[in-house]
Amino acid sequence: MTVAILRRIGGALTTIVMVSMLSFLLVYMIPGDAAETIAGEQATQEQVDNVRRGLGLDRPLVEQYGSWVKSVLTGDFGTSLTTGRPVMQSIRDAAPATISITIAALTLSAVFGVTLGTMAGLRAGRWMDRAVSLAATTGVAVPSYFVGLLLVGAFALERSWFPAIGYAPLSEGLGEWLRHITLPSIALGSATVAEVARQTRGGVVDALERPYVRAARARGAKGARLVRSHVLRNAAIPVVTVFGLQAARLFGGVVVVEAVFAIPGLGSMAIGAVGRQDLPVLQAYVLVIALAVVIVNLLVDLSYSLINPKVRGA
Repeated sequence: MTVAILRRIGGALTTIVMVSMLSFLLVYMIPGDAAETIAGEQATQEQVDNVRRGLGLDRPLVEQYGSWVKSVLTGDFGTSLTTGRPVMQSIRDAAPATISITIAALTLSAVFGVTLGTMAGLRAGRWMDRAVSLAATTGVAVPSYFVGLLLVGAFALERSWFPAIGYAPLSEGLGEWLRHITLPSIALGSATVAEVARQTRGGVVDALERPYVRAARARGAKGARLVRSHVLRNAAIPVVTVFGLQAARLFGGVVVVEAVFAIPGLGSMAIGAVGRQDLPVLQAYVLVIALAVVIVNLLVDLSYSLINPKVRGA
């Protein structure tokens, strides 16, 4: 088991190193001279040279990467080319909104996806199963921005139950924080709820046909105990796998949701950086999001052995 854990951690570290290289090379993906493009068409040669020196583009590539990694490891992502602020400070300001929405969406996905999928699987072929399956198929197909617009129209503009735009930090009170993250979280997590429900339903139906479930029933196990100890435990592996994959989708989808609800999070920060060609900010965003995805998937891998001891040595 220890070897398997170390192997997965090693794989995660390798992925992080590869992503860091791609993030660093973003500056070289700009067509033409990156310094000239960033400085703008009206820039003088002196201004272009200043940008080149500021980005370290006048040094050998390996030396540039080494210096960049060293700075990143100390929490220094450089300075924004447009605002002059430290990039790390911008991340600290924007991260709470993105983290709040993403965690809330993941929580909704786990609670409602597993619950609805279990209900459908236990009633396979009945009206509950058909209703959940139809809703899940629809939920997967509808994009998050469209769900967000529907929610804003129905619950923010029509009834004023929730704010249409903006974000309130926890420091302004739990109630305000919940009001501001509810609609964005539902919009972001709707497709994930649907996908988790579909996978849970399939896992439950498959588990119910297994000999160990029939044997448990013969021994007198029934109701919640049967479902919890024998059905869900053995149906959990594919569900957890999908949950990890969907987490990556959520980190990408949060960009669109933040745009719909005008939330000043990491996604909005990235969109602004793309428009202004602010490469230090964009590099930091790519690396931070990739790191979050890698950590989530590593936790998913490590959770397999807790859910099902049979995979510990895998």
